Amino acid sequence: MSIETLAYEIGRIAQTDGDHPTGIPQLTLHQRSARTEPMHCIYGLGLGITAQGGKQVTLGDQVIAYGPGQSLLTTVDLPVVSHVTQGNLAQPFLGMMLRLDGNALVQLATEMDLPPLSREPVTRAMSLRPLEAPLLDALTRLVQLLSEPQLIASIAPLIQREIMVRLLSGPHGPYLRQLAAAGSPSHQLAQAMAWLKQNFSREVLVNELASRVHMSPSTFRQHFRNLTGMSPVQYQRQLRLQEARQLMLNQALDASTTAARVGYESASQFSRDYSRLFGAPPQRDIRRMQRLSLVEVAASEA
Repeated sequence: MSIETLAYEIGRIAQTDGDHPTGIPQLTLHQRSARTEPMHCIYGLGLGITAQGGKQVTLGDQVIAYGPGQSLLTTVDLPVVSHVTQGNLAQPFLGMMLRLDGNALVQLATEMDLPPLSREPVTRAMSLRPLEAPLLDALTRLVQLLSEPQLIASIAPLIQREIMVRLLSGPHGPYLRQLAAAGSPSHQLAQAMAWLKQNFSREVLVNELASRVHMSPSTFRQHFRNLTGMSPVQYQRQLRLQEARQLMLNQALDASTTAARVGYESASQFSRDYSRLFGAPPQRDIRRMQRLSLVEVAASEA
């Protein structure tokens, strides 16, 4: 299989601009016929592939540009800024995102004969690596399976298992094994991030959070920043603000109500933080987002 074959298979299904859910719940396909504005979003445990065009993802102070022939693995929930950098009507951006099952990865890691983990410090929770031929082949077969919906329930889990085995044994493997190894810093931090995601509206006390994962506060802060590119407080703030943006877009809530809903005691502080992250006050930003959505809908219907 070649990357051009994968691009063809994605384009055959994702024929209009947008994000396309598929009959495989963990798999989404993506097309964009032009460069896009930087978008704040959460990347969870999963594998992103650009089959045609180019994309850029910013995590903290780290900027990752990737295109055909590369794969981007994310091991924990991360607030990032993402945008398409290459794509046009003749050759649109084509990509795919495959969410991974953390429990299945842990089980597979225990079953496989894998080399021991190194004692190197925790690295970032994103890994950009060349897309090896066997992994590309498995990903292409997974997309092709969408043309046989009656076989998805039986075959998709087998291909997804193969993909996870190849990820664990390939260049991305050390990142995933750090996540899977109980007691490793990455595993402990993933637990802390899961708690923050479920309790983002509560006041975060770093000392208590460090205690939850059996780390000293200083070690916790250091490892957290190494992994995510931001402090625990900055991480929680981004979770709050991204949830606030979705609430205002989807439920038409006003800024004051939204601020209280996501845990802010001060509406003015909420507005300042929101403007700092998204580049405009809440109401102006939401109007801009609504205009962009209308443009995307019009483009997909054209």
